[in-house]
Amino acid sequence: MNLSQWTERLEALVAQAREEGLAAELAPVLMRLARDVQHADREGKGEFPMSFGMVGESPPMQELFDLIGRVAPSDVPVLIQGETGTGKELVAKALHQHSNRRENRFLAENCAAVPANLLESELFGHKRGAFTGAVQDRQGHFVAADGGTVFLDEIGDMPLEMQAKLLRVLQDGEVRPVGANKTHRVDVRIVAASNKDLPEMCRQGEFREDLYFRLAVVTLQLPPLRDRGADIEHLARFFLERFAREQGRDAAFTPEAMAALRAYPWPGNVRELENEVQRALALSTGDIDLSDLSPRVVGT
Repeated sequence: MNLSQWTERLEALVAQAREEGLAAELAPVLMRLARDVQHADREGKGEFPMSFGMVGESPPMQELFDLIGRVAPSDVPVLIQGETGTGKELVAKALHQHSNRRENRFLAENCAAVPANLLESELFGHKRGAFTGAVQDRQGHFVAADGGTVFLDEIGDMPLEMQAKLLRVLQDGEVRPVGANKTHRVDVRIVAASNKDLPEMCRQGEFREDLYFRLAVVTLQLPPLRDRGADIEHLARFFLERFAREQGRDAAFTPEAMAALRAYPWPGNVRELENEVQRALALSTGDIDLSDLSPRVVGT
């Protein structure tokens, strides 16, 4: 059966469950499954324009999708640049999932979220007793993801000392765990990302230029949401469909609410839009209207 036939069958089962007095136990499960199938059906029919698992059809996104398609099969390092909330990790995962490394691991690390003294251990591993709290040997991401991809998010926040150690790994293809005397040969693809101006940081001496050139063999620039035109509406509807399905609800945007979403500049980009839709649905009692949106979005 195709998706539409599955939907019809599930709806019939829901009706049967209600007739037989099973609505309290079985009907809600069937209804949720029917919504899941309907959601997949809408995606399959192209209601939500998607490529590489990302919603979008604006010219900047079409250009990005084209680059992902060309770069993903290779092993070259990729630097993803873009404002906060533009979806840099989604792009990194797409590069991995459409590469020859897809059967191996994808491991991500946010360089801004890990204390400088622990980042080396997270990436390269450590030996038991290398420092206080190191009660056993631990593989770092580079060894654990051997044959796969390591994604270094917010690479611009990596300390200079750690940048030098990362550069040696990229040059030699070997990692040495903290407290170890031996190195491990590794084969990983590096994808890095930053919302900072790395070339300017190089000029200011805040980022190693040699490391930058190692990472930026190919650079992908993610467009801010304000430059994506109709993608705002597609994304808003996509998020609303997802959150409404999770809550067992049906909801839509009024024309006035959608106009407000499209007019807002979204400084927090896609992540801010996702949070706004989730908030609006939680506050609404039916369709989402202007009164359900944040004051900053409606300009009040």
